[in-house]
Amino acid sequence: MPNLASWIRRRDEKWFHPILATRPGIKVWNAARRAVALDEMDALLLTGGNDIAPEYLRQQVPDPSVLERSDLPRDKWEFAAVQNALDRGLPILAICKGMQLLNVALGGTLRLDIDGHNLPTQKSHDVQPLRSDATARHRFAKVNSCHHQAVDRLAEGCVVESWCAADDVIEQFRLRDRPFGIAVQYHPERGTLYGPLFEDFFDRINGS
Repeated sequence: MPNLASWIRRRDEKWFHPILATRPGIKVWNAARRAVALDEMDALLLTGGNDIAPEYLRQQVPDPSVLERSDLPRDKWEFAAVQNALDRGLPILAICKGMQLLNVALGGTLRLDIDGHNLPTQKSHDVQPLRSDATARHRFAKVNSCHHQAVDRLAEGCVVESWCAADDVIEQFRLRDRPFGIAVQYHPERGTLYGPLFEDFFDRINGS
């Protein structure tokens, strides 16, 4: 049985459980609840959460007050997990904070505070219009949105697939020359139209 490693907050488990339950042949290891041996990981799911700790950012923070309280143990685990997954060529799906963390881990930077992407109606309703590159495997006309940070300088080896139609904030990128590596700024776990994205990810996990 292949192992999917992740860090899922208790408050987010209600969103992910129905999705993960569709693939009982994949064992989910949640590092928020118990230790996970990275050398036994077959795929990595990076989920939403608080802002990345300043210690891990590859940029100056002119105004620390814009940052949410970080979770250092989580950041330490996730950056190590990303490096392990990249070194071994494992499938990676990164969501919201996960997208930002993956970009930083690869050498990119963030916009530390933005407007217009964290409004109440956007958090679980697919109302934010996107534009997508024609080569993107997964394209959605509208998505939900819940974030105050975003990708600034995209890391090398990444390709932008979708962006917000209103302000060009990057909402999806893929890892070039990798078997499977997709990062999304929106929350596919909170909607029903994103099933093909999860199915694609699950299908890439060895032995599923």
